[in-house]
Amino acid sequence: MPKTRFEALVESRKRSHAKIEETGKRSELFGKNVFNEEKMRLFLTKEAFENVKSAIFQGSKIDRKIADQVAEGMKAWAISMGATHYTHWFQPLTGSTAEKHDAFFDILPEGMAVEKFDGAQLVQQEPDASSFPSGGIRNTFEARGYTAWDPTSPAFIYKTTLCIPTIFVAYTGEALDNKAPLLRALHAIDEAATGVAQYFDKNVRKVHATLGWEQEYFLLDKALVQSRLDLVMTGRTLVGNLAAKGQQLDDHYFGVIPPRVLSFMSDLERECTKLGIPVKTRHNEVAPNQFELAPVFEEANLSVDHNLLLMDVMEEIAERHNFAVLFHEKPFAGINGSGKHNNWSLATDTGVNLLSPGSTPMKNLQFLTFFVNTIKAVDTYEELLRSSIASASNDHRLGANEAPPSILSIFIGEQLGNVLDELEGVSKGKLSPQEKTELKLNVVGKIPEILLDNTDRNRTSPFAFTGNKFEMRGVGAKTNCAKPMTILNTIVAKQLTDFKKEVDALIDKKNLKKDEAVFNVLREYIKTSKRIRFDGDGYGMEWQDEARRRKLSNNKNTPEALQVLTSKESVSLFKDMDVMSEVELKAHQEVELEAYVFHLQIEGRVLGEMVYNHIIPAAIRYQNILLENVGGLKEVYGAAHKKVAEGQLNILEHIGEHIMEIKSLTDKMTEARRRANNLSTINKKAQAYCNNVKPYFDTIRVQSDKLEKLIADDLWPLTKYREMLFAK
Repeated sequence: MPKTRFEALVESRKRSHAKIEETGKRSELFGKNVFNEEKMRLFLTKEAFENVKSAIFQGSKIDRKIADQVAEGMKAWAISMGATHYTHWFQPLTGSTAEKHDAFFDILPEGMAVEKFDGAQLVQQEPDASSFPSGGIRNTFEARGYTAWDPTSPAFIYKTTLCIPTIFVAYTGEALDNKAPLLRALHAIDEAATGVAQYFDKNVRKVHATLGWEQEYFLLDKALVQSRLDLVMTGRTLVGNLAAKGQQLDDHYFGVIPPRVLSFMSDLERECTKLGIPVKTRHNEVAPNQFELAPVFEEANLSVDHNLLLMDVMEEIAERHNFAVLFHEKPFAGINGSGKHNNWSLATDTGVNLLSPGSTPMKNLQFLTFFVNTIKAVDTYEELLRSSIASASNDHRLGANEAPPSILSIFIGEQLGNVLDELEGVSKGKLSPQEKTELKLNVVGKIPEILLDNTDRNRTSPFAFTGNKFEMRGVGAKTNCAKPMTILNTIVAKQLTDFKKEVDALIDKKNLKKDEAVFNVLREYIKTSKRIRFDGDGYGMEWQDEARRRKLSNNKNTPEALQVLTSKESVSLFKDMDVMSEVELKAHQEVELEAYVFHLQIEGRVLGEMVYNHIIPAAIRYQNILLENVGGLKEVYGAAHKKVAEGQLNILEHIGEHIMEIKSLTDKMTEARRRANNLSTINKKAQAYCNNVKPYFDTIRVQSDKLEKLIADDLWPLTKYREMLFAK
């Protein structure tokens, strides 16, 4: 029987994929498992294809008839690729992803089995909203929530499942995820930035926020990780003496990648390429067994999805290689932790990066407009931006001489600092022809087109300009990028909206020309946002004193940092920009505080279990061995045994002191935890855990690490740093 066109196409594509697998070219593998434009052209009707493209680029809605056509084409492609199930893939407020798989399978009334997937199943599903963190928006007796298809992020196949990126909202309409607020923020920045970009190019119709993340992580032997209760349960070592060799020789950074790790990286890159994740860079990081990978820049929503997918894939690939991957920001005390730098910029549909200086004064004026407005936005909302990187795990890393401090500041470098200082000195009001020429030649016209190497790097800066983008360096390794990206895009959108109103008012009411109006407003912004600019050492105590004089916030822990979310200014901002309602903001704050409490609660419980069930018994066991040794020496030497056994007696004394101290501290920590749990509000619990429970962790650790130094290696019950961090 002759093959149908569809069967022939499927067979041809299978042969093509087999050939690609053999050649191994990543460019040919790219997007193999993604329902991208190429696949849509093949599997969708022309009408469906045009509707999906319109939804992606113009934000238009897809009606149910078209959704049925899209679902049919998507199903045909997925089955041709070996998929048996589909799922709505979403981002609840847990910080990770969620999915519920359904088979492409149904029974018709006459009892015949059929593969089924229609528009209704594509567009919307109903997971139980009360089983996810909701900040009180949903309860067990009102559990309804919906996942809704996001056509701007393409569906993909992972293993044998078609994954459809979606938002997650309550029955009452509030967002229950990190994706819905991000999409709203991206819409806000598009509208605001497009209006301003049209001052310089009337052809601009859309502005995309772009994101390029850099993912740091630790890769350890799986068996060694599973031997540590604290690593398995909390993602970090709660006790552990620093190895004699750590990162002090700087020999791991950019060193030769170990063969076993390279094999893992190669498999990971291959899988990522098929999933359309454009990973490009890989290298050893500063700490032993720490590594980094980074992709090519993408539109922010897609980039966020790709980062979350990457972390899921990394854990899967690590399992294959008998590794465990750690995303905790500080899994080991005494060596660098892991971050996720967020490189952010704005790009027009005409192909222009709005934060890249151009070759002419007018293009430089466009750059300065978006550059200065971003600085102004961060200055106005620095405390809010700080809140976006707050978490129990990231608190260990911020300001620890390996990551930026908790004080938000902006590094722009000497050259651009001088340009802004000169622009600040421009006279206010209408400019004479001579002043215009001088301004364009001496200020705007002297910014070089490529600034990538014209400013030094400042690793202590939380928000640094790096030539054609801003780098947000404080984001934690396991943080969902949607959180900082939602806030950053919202505050810049608000700032650009205000800027346009001011410029238009000067043009209409003061009769100023556009350039003059822009210069006048920028000049005031440069003056009023000067406090946020800092090019010095962010780790120094002098900066903390200086930041206090500048009235910059310094929220050093998560409970402090999250309070700003529900301030009057924040509620007004998110409402004005249609990004989050007051109900959603309060819910997000409550969820974040609950997560903080639960993380510390789990760490406290695990630490108590380790002390009582592992550390103290090991210490007592070694005590008994020493006592037996001293007893034997007494039998041999009699009264002179004290001199012969002086070392053993000294160790016994120290072990006894540490046992007594670690038990006392652990008892007090347990009691402090009990009192915190009995408090009535989540705010009070978070503060109590931060101020009354968490401090015990470090003091208990000190006693444990001293015992680790004293107790015989074969009796110490926990895998040591030197064993975990230098295993090949």
